[in-house]
Amino acid sequence: MRRLKHIATRLLLAGALLATPFAANIQADAATAQQINANTQQTLNSFTRQIRGGGDVLRNARGVLVFPRVYQAGIGIGGEYGEGALLVNGKVENYYRLTSGSFGFQLGGQRKAIIIAFMNDEALNRFRQSSGWEIGADASAAMLVVGAEGSITNINLNRPVLGFVVDQKGLMYNLTLEGSKITPIRR
Repeated sequence: MRRLKHIATRLLLAGALLATPFAANIQADAATAQQINANTQQTLNSFTRQIRGGGDVLRNARGVLVFPRVYQAGIGIGGEYGEGALLVNGKVENYYRLTSGSFGFQLGGQRKAIIIAFMNDEALNRFRQSSGWEIGADASAAMLVVGAEGSITNINLNRPVLGFVVDQKGLMYNLTLEGSKITPIRR
């Protein structure tokens, strides 16, 4: 038992040491409003170009929350951080921060983009009125799967909140954002 505690302590210490430069890099990389706006537009352009049906989702959405650069890393203890913008009628309404933490078997890091589409006024207004919105607790975001041909399946398109995770190559993953906390920030 003592040996197991020793190993766990070393793993946590190694994770903290490796995560420290990562966290410092994220804070140093805090984006300005202009950077967030430019990266948001680039992400949306890429999404509509690469994913058949993506443009239809964005046109039908009442609001779209875009986190163009979400950084995720972990060794035993993990975290995720990104800054983005809420667009309503194609214009930036406000800026937000996405954070989450996790514990368990994990190793490595990645960067991805997250797009959350609010498909009706009720879902958008609930998000706008919150001071801190947690996916899974405050809304059930349907994560959509993109088929091999790069099109969105229509299985969950009638949900009030649709979430997309896109890596740098334009691939989509079927995963959950549950537990991710989204809070307003000033830019």
